[in-house]
Amino acid sequence: MVDLAVRIAGVTFANPVLLASGTCNYGEELSALIDFARLGGLVTKTITLRPRAGNPPPRTVETAAGMLNSIGLQNPGIETFAVVHWPFLKALPTRVVVNIAGETVDEFAELAARVDALGGVEAMELNISCPNVSKGGMLFGSDPAAAAAAVGAARRATRLPVIAKLTPHVADIAEVARAVEAAGADAVSLINTLVGMAVDLERRRPVLGGVTGGLSGPAIKPVALAMVWKTARAVRVPVIGIGGIASARDALEFIVAGASAVQVGTATFVQPRACIEIAEGIRAHCEQRGVSAVGSLVGSLIVRGPRA
Repeated sequence: MVDLAVRIAGVTFANPVLLASGTCNYGEELSALIDFARLGGLVTKTITLRPRAGNPPPRTVETAAGMLNSIGLQNPGIETFAVVHWPFLKALPTRVVVNIAGETVDEFAELAARVDALGGVEAMELNISCPNVSKGGMLFGSDPAAAAAAVGAARRATRLPVIAKLTPHVADIAEVARAVEAAGADAVSLINTLVGMAVDLERRRPVLGGVTGGLSGPAIKPVALAMVWKTARAVRVPVIGIGGIASARDALEFIVAGASAVQVGTATFVQPRACIEIAEGIRAHCEQRGVSAVGSLVGSLIVRGPRA
């Protein structure tokens, strides 16, 4: 038997594969398609203090190796989330991480306190890295001091584990990771999407209503892998890998590079059961190689030469 359980910031996940924020909404849409008990966990779509209408359509477009999205953090706000969505999520037989985003440091603190008060939340993920909003979002994550301020405010407002979700749009992601770790982050997740654009040549107009959007999927995997590896070597807190993971092999590459767990998003649009298939693929890989616990593979990448 292979032990797939992983422990992150005091929370034990049944396996290292979680549904990524923004790709499974609040779980209801997938409830008829997957067995949540076979997931490591679910990260909710981002919640803000007040309702957000999001960006104008079109909001998504397929790319050669993934997709662009420009949703703009559309959500009902924390009050409606607590009444309408949380009862369903709380009853799921898997770990639930609530993703939050504030426009100001004070909003991060207020949201953290209100999520804490829900009861039953395993951890919260701070979206300080969304590229599709004009206020907050990537503006926090691209500056170490601003990122630390947001994380610190949330940390002081909650007893729950705090996971900081980092943007790839920085000169040195390790510097930001160290800053949020010092501010009290219990883990970091990375990467959020890369800024991209699609053009309608015939009309000579942007395809997306928001002009630019977040690029996700296999296209960003090499960038994400490199940043996870670099970050894992720079901090002591657990790292959660995100970006282009569509198979067990992809997930294992992130784990070997230093990720304690992974999040899967874009792949679920192609195959809703992708997370479950990836978890089972990880189990099969370990069984075939005599690995008794997936945790023993974390950070086991062998690097020779001057960068070792």
